[in-house]
Amino acid sequence: MNPLKMQEMLGQARAMQEQLQQKMSETVVEANSGGGAVCVRMNGQKQLQKLTIDPSAVLGLSGSAADVEMLEDLIIAAINDAGRRVDDAMKTGLSSMLGGLNLPPGLI
Repeated sequence: MNPLKMQEMLGQARAMQEQLQQKMSETVVEANSGGGAVCVRMNGQKQLQKLTIDPSAVLGLSGSAADVEMLEDLIIAAINDAGRRVDDAMKTGLSSMLGGLNLPPGLI
């Protein structure tokens, strides 16, 4: 393989990586659990930006350990869902950028 061609390909890969990082820094996803009782907003770097808990989810708490545990589970579920949405957005962005390269499945 031609070393100059290899350098050109590496340069293109770096440029695509920078584009993807820029796109992910601009990406914001939202997710919820418990029918909207807990809502989260997360950016493309998987940093939690906002957490909203519907007052009705807290007002119904009797203070029992089971109620607190349920609320904790709803928070975790919403955060995990947001993380999956960021992953999906990244895969979609990467796939669109690499679409013409015909890479084997599982590589993206």
